[in-house]
Amino acid sequence: MKCYVFAGLAPKKNVTAQMQRDEFAKQLNLQTNVPDIKANDWTDLFFLLSRETKQGRVIILLDEISWMGSKDENFLGKLKNAWELYFKKNPKLILVLCGSVSSWIEKNILSSTGFFGRIAYKLTLGELPLQDCNLLLESLGFKRSHFEKFLILALSGGIPWYIELINAKYSAAENIKKLCFIQDGILVEEFKYIFNDLFGRRKKICGKIVECLAKGPKEISEISKELNYTKSGSLNEYLEDLILAGFISRDYTWNIKSGDDLKLSKFRLKDNYLRFYFKYIIPKLTKIQRNQFKTRTLSSLPNWEAIMGLQFENIVLNNRMAIWELLNIKPDEIISDNPFFQRQNLKQPGCQIDYFIQTKFQTLFACEIKFSAHNIGNDIVEELRTKISKIHLPKGFTCLPVLIHVNGITKELENADYFYKIINFSELL
Repeated sequence: MKCYVFAGLAPKKNVTAQMQRDEFAKQLNLQTNVPDIKANDWTDLFFLLSRETKQGRVIILLDEISWMGSKDENFLGKLKNAWELYFKKNPKLILVLCGSVSSWIEKNILSSTGFFGRIAYKLTLGELPLQDCNLLLESLGFKRSHFEKFLILALSGGIPWYIELINAKYSAAENIKKLCFIQDGILVEEFKYIFNDLFGRRKKICGKIVECLAKGPKEISEISKELNYTKSGSLNEYLEDLILAGFISRDYTWNIKSGDDLKLSKFRLKDNYLRFYFKYIIPKLTKIQRNQFKTRTLSSLPNWEAIMGLQFENIVLNNRMAIWELLNIKPDEIISDNPFFQRQNLKQPGCQIDYFIQTKFQTLFACEIKFSAHNIGNDIVEELRTKISKIHLPKGFTCLPVLIHVNGITKELENADYFYKIINFSELL
């Protein structure tokens, strides 16, 4: 099978539409017998490529397509015409359009009438599941304890490139220090490069939204108030862009009796690196640049345990299918699952459950996601019991308490026989 790969130039002020066409022409020349030309029109370039791909099994990959075509308003129209007139005549040809700016692809390709009926498959790449993260760490030679693996994933989430930065010779804490707390550490200023590439002129407001959500989930009214930004269509558009890019999620709560989603929802920062960056790297950036953390341990940093708790919640919520499996819940049995919350009013107290699952058999699973540097004791029983008591359960419904932890429980808690299921992080790996 032949495969032709083309990548757009990274967006910079001096990069023009002609530069993008010239770069495509050079890549075409290197991969085919087409002469090196200076093309002024995408139609000519696509026609030259079509002559090389007329027969047999062929894949054409246009990577970073938003970079490639955003400077030329006719790019997508000419690509559509090239598909209709040339490429689709080869029934064994596959054209793959790929890019990191998900919102551009959504608006200009997936939602475009020009490409309606011409898209055969849509694939959004998310984080790796925890089991695959574990396999990747093992393949890199990192075979330390489950707790050390948790620390790595608390920083990286399931992003393969971040995990690949790990040096198996060092402990998890030493790896995190070298990546995030040493001058010139690769992840010290990774945020800037991500947002420059993805959001361009929108990077400032998108960055403020992410920084706001790093403190915890918020309703849109709370985001609007904190940023002093009206609840306009623009704010909704920025939030949607961040959702499409995989940085945040919108978690809806629901009516237990009917199982229907409510209008009430919270936006949550789901990217672990970004929260770590805003909670730990940014406040200490000047000290990091002076190498003041070179001889310090991570555990000496203030509020370390609190930030690990938020990171652990994200890991679990991003891997909820593994929780279903451990609770023996089939996907088609689930009516709704999300972080659950209810506002306080005259009829009900305020309440929040870390992760709540409702099945069609009138069974509810209230999952408490708990990180602790030490074994978790009996205090957690009363904590979750109080939360559950604030929820009005319809007649015939049962609520089962579940504990998901990362660093062990006491013998007393194990013998308390309160939890329906206690899940150790190691089981998720």
